[in-house]
Amino acid sequence: MTARVLIVDDIPTNVRLLEARLSAEYYDVVTASSGPEALAICDSQDIDIVLLDVMMPDMDGFEVCRRLKNNPKTQHVPVLMITALDQSSDRVRGLEVGADDFLTKPVDDVQLMARVKSLVRLKSLTDELRARAMTGQQMAIEDALRAMDTINTAGGSILIIDTDERHAERIKSYLTPEHDVDILTTPADAVFQVTGAQYELALVAMSLTDFDPLRVCSQMRTLEHTRNLPIILIADDADKPKVIRALDLGVNDFISRPVERNELAARVRTQIRRHRYGLELRQSVNNTMALAVTDDMTGLYNRRYFDRHLGVMMTKARELKRDMALMILDIDHFKAVNDSYGHDIGDAVIREFSARLKRNIRGIDLACRFGGEEFVVLMPDTDFRQAEAVAERVRQSIGDRGFEVGAARPLSVTVSAGVTLNESATDTPELLIKRADVALYRAKREGRNRVVFDAA
Repeated sequence: MTARVLIVDDIPTNVRLLEARLSAEYYDVVTASSGPEALAICDSQDIDIVLLDVMMPDMDGFEVCRRLKNNPKTQHVPVLMITALDQSSDRVRGLEVGADDFLTKPVDDVQLMARVKSLVRLKSLTDELRARAMTGQQMAIEDALRAMDTINTAGGSILIIDTDERHAERIKSYLTPEHDVDILTTPADAVFQVTGAQYELALVAMSLTDFDPLRVCSQMRTLEHTRNLPIILIADDADKPKVIRALDLGVNDFISRPVERNELAARVRTQIRRHRYGLELRQSVNNTMALAVTDDMTGLYNRRYFDRHLGVMMTKARELKRDMALMILDIDHFKAVNDSYGHDIGDAVIREFSARLKRNIRGIDLACRFGGEEFVVLMPDTDFRQAEAVAERVRQSIGDRGFEVGAARPLSVTVSAGVTLNESATDTPELLIKRADVALYRAKREGRNRVVFDAA
């Protein structure tokens, strides 16, 4: 995933070094040499993440960060502070003025790229949620943004997963009494522990005995209930390669041993604040979307909402030079279901199909009921490989298990899908839909129960 990165530092050598590292990973880099210049750039451009030096003349990085986070237009932009200061109090101060993370100089390449990837992923999801709220009702997002100022991070519900009970108890002592903390010393039971619980954060030790910590994280990410649960890894320096893999799995943050009490507290508060803010955004979207833009039967957005939102997202993708994919799905032989079992069973199939569709797309994807047995999924920041993975996961989730919808036996249901990507500045919503529809027709003609990409 590409992103626009703003580097803020008054020393040109530092700027060039960071710019070279990030450009090599295909990030779009913008630079500023002072705090006021950085604020002006963030106010006038779409910035995905700010790499901010602390020690600058006139306006230091702490003040720049504070102003960014106090501005509703920029408060959702992640800030990664970079400084030569190595005191814990400086890291804590940076986190408390709103910084999303903190690195010390000389910057370690592995830690830099790990933090950037994680924060860019968070920004992408937040952007999509904000765009949906804006499409539905402008006031909804304004209320949600104001809620950020009132979010209380106390009383968090935290799960520590660590086979070393002494270490886990020490970490727990750092976090209580401000938070409610549970300890799990049997990682194999993690899925059972989080199912039905209302945890807001999981702390996972990388040094688990006889168990892969990445497996624990992966399992939590596959559960619908914990898909958005923040996860912080507790890692040693030797764990850096695994930490990178963990961030690709969706882990939110990591902290290095020996764990410093104040830094841990600040990182925990940051993750809980993000989590609660995300819930506020989702609740705002759910509460303000009138029936006029949702489908009564499935709870998905309807064709009217999709038509409007597609235009918004295409414009954004074009301006930021981002990939975007569109998938149209059609339930195979659906008329035969209605004819053989009646419309009540047909409606139940539609509802179960919608539920499986929602479970198997990503948080940034938008699913809509296009009409009848036809559905559409809009996938922002998605290239061919990612779109293919989502489409195949959805197709398999439909066909691999029968639909238990009140018939004498589970019904065998399959789906065909046509997928296309935005290709040029001349693309229009109508052209994109037409290409996906042509690909869907090919999937039907070639035997159904398959995914076909348009050949354009």
